Amino acid sequence: MMTTSMIGKNARLPTHVAIVPDGNGRWAELRGLPRLSGHHAGAENMRHMVEYLSEYPIKYVTLYGFSTENWSRPEDEVRGLFSLLEEFINQYVLEIHKRGIKLRHIGRLNELPQGLQLAINRAVELTKNNNGMTLNVAFNYGGRVEILDAVRRLIAEGVSHQNIDEGLFSNYLYTDGLPDVDLLIRTGDELRLSNFLIWQTAYSEYYFTEVLWPDFSKKEIEKALLSYSQRQRRFGGL
Repeated sequence: MMTTSMIGKNARLPTHVAIVPDGNGRWAELRGLPRLSGHHAGAENMRHMVEYLSEYPIKYVTLYGFSTENWSRPEDEVRGLFSLLEEFINQYVLEIHKRGIKLRHIGRLNELPQGLQLAINRAVELTKNNNGMTLNVAFNYGGRVEILDAVRRLIAEGVSHQNIDEGLFSNYLYTDGLPDVDLLIRTGDELRLSNFLIWQTAYSEYYFTEVLWPDFSKKEIEKALLSYSQRQRRFGGL
């Protein structure tokens, strides 16, 4: 099993890791289980992944939980996802807090069920002064919606177009105060962003894997980190 030292004591690790945890439904179908069972397995693996990543000097992790497009899924599945996340937060928020992790939500919170909103707000309030890893949960999130919301806020505040540059615009995104994504990981053998952090991943390194999210283990995250450490980032330069 690889460890940080085996990756290399002086290896360059990402500051901000974003993950698209895909493949829960297929994982369940392969086992003859209902799709929601796959989401349960995925949620449990999310807890393990937070634990794994907190062992590294990685300051920010953003997990894609539910997109603005996911509302088109069957109503029972959507309702089950909401219930699952609420249960997950309420059950593990104290564990997250004890690890010194700061929880943050990105997306349109006010469109979510009241119980889920309360669970998220309580967790954010409880962990707001923690100075360990920042865990961003993207729930009811869409990259294009985020950009549109930023534009609306700029207009509403009467910001002159002459004053708008990339730095100012970033301040109006849901991720205000966070650095851009260094490494984006997508599981489940899909090779697309799916409207996730499209502004923040302009120069990210991508890591795609066939492994379905419930099977994405500590060994797999270490493969992704090792791959990142061996790349040379140029940001458009030579």
